[in-house]
Amino acid sequence: MTEDGLRRGRHETEEERADRMWGELIQEVRVAQTGVQILFGFLLTVVFYPKYTTLSHTNQVIYIVTVILGACTTGALIGPVSLHRLVSGRMVKPQAVRLASRMTLVGLVLLFGTMTFAQLLILRVATRNPYVPWLVTAVVAWYLVCWFGLPLWARHRYAPSSADQGENPPADSARKSR
Repeated sequence: MTEDGLRRGRHETEEERADRMWGELIQEVRVAQTGVQILFGFLLTVVFYPKYTTLSHTNQVIYIVTVILGACTTGALIGPVSLHRLVSGRMVKPQAVRLASRMTLVGLVLLFGTMTFAQLLILRVATRNPYVPWLVTAVVAWYLVCWFGLPLWARHRYAPSSADQGENPPADSARKSR
């Protein structure tokens, strides 16, 4: 407790923190995985429609890039589950959480690319209008604000300074000081 009677931070062991962070990470991945699986499943069927052969070469390239990005996104977002299963019981949960967190961030970046290219392809085929790049750019800007801008701003704005951390600094801070 601090002077003003408010508790600052959590008092948990590294293992307790890893358990809590793992649970939070898995919940986040579940949300992203559902969307990725639906989008990727849809993308895999497009090539079997007769209209696919009538697409321009550029649109077919955009489609192929989108499918590859979707496959990579799926791999990155399912990766934490495989990681957990393969290292479970090996006493490496804190390290596994860090690796899974990095895979998830890579998956979100790949999802950003997948959704951007999917939107570009769909709007190019559906409208054939010159304003499509502007629409896609606007949505990309929105993704950047929602997925990266606001979270990074909140992290910078609201994260306690190292002086406020007291006796229980985050694992990353403790790791850097070793």
